[in-house]
Amino acid sequence: MFTSQDGKIRIECRFENDTLWLSQAMIGELYGKAKSTISEHIKNIFEDGELDEDSVVRFYRTTASDEKNYQVQYFNLSLVLAVGYRVRSTRGIQFRQWATQTLQEYLIKGFVMDDERLKNPPVGPSVVPDYFGEMLERIRDIRASERRVYLRVREIFALAADYQPSLKETTLFFQTIQNKLHFACTGKTAAELIHQRADATLPHMGLTSFKGDEVRKGDVTVAKNYLNQREVDELNRVVNMWLDFAEDQARRRQQIFLRDWQEKLDQFLQFNDRDVLNGAGTISKKIADDKAQAEYELFAEQQRRIKETEGERDITELLQWQTSPKAKDVP
Repeated sequence: MFTSQDGKIRIECRFENDTLWLSQAMIGELYGKAKSTISEHIKNIFEDGELDEDSVVRFYRTTASDEKNYQVQYFNLSLVLAVGYRVRSTRGIQFRQWATQTLQEYLIKGFVMDDERLKNPPVGPSVVPDYFGEMLERIRDIRASERRVYLRVREIFALAADYQPSLKETTLFFQTIQNKLHFACTGKTAAELIHQRADATLPHMGLTSFKGDEVRKGDVTVAKNYLNQREVDELNRVVNMWLDFAEDQARRRQQIFLRDWQEKLDQFLQFNDRDVLNGAGTISKKIADDKAQAEYELFAEQQRRIKETEGERDITELLQWQTSPKAKDVP
């Protein structure tokens, strides 16, 4: 734990198997407090139910200064952090300042990044995990979300032309982009995907992704929700490449109007050996949405009946238990 040149509090940790393990003595050294003080904080953490002892404690055989081996209690990262919020010392204050800065950045921006750690990954064999690839995949997925692409398209248009396209123009062109990108990755337009894959007889109505724990009406008219993982990964890569290409064109102040962007997109897809959609496809968005919503009504009715049946069964089991001899013996 230290203060960097820019005045920010930083903490460096060595992670193995997605966590770290420190003994009471090590935690005391980290926060500048006696082992007995750390022991008291740990005791209170367990008594308060803040952490489950079985999940954060591990014993390691350690050779002491007398050259004898002892089973020493070690604690994982969750407990090390929990102690940091309780301990009263200069190091404890520094830790809480760092934690507050990190949490504040997350709440305001929606993300937190350790730039130095990401810029300086381990080279060669290392037990320290590198999550850079996972971060890129998540960023691609976020950038390729329909709402993000729509907003980015509007921003790019504003950079590339001397006029502001109307909402209708932007929406229509966004649908064209969406269809071409879906077709390039799946061989089907967004509407064709929805029309073909929305099926009330399938689990989750054929959706592979949806908000919350249950499929809702708003989920069934989003084409990306029907894609399998391979298709999602492929679409995310293509969308991200195209957004970078379009932004580069715009920032170089190429005078590109809406009528030119379709040709630019076709050229981009051809260059990347992707199939190029000609026309609007065989299914309109309205037909696809109507079909998906009709399937949803059937699916929702099926789910309602299943829940009613499960509820009736639970009530029957409860009544049977209440009238059983075992239930009567319960005080």
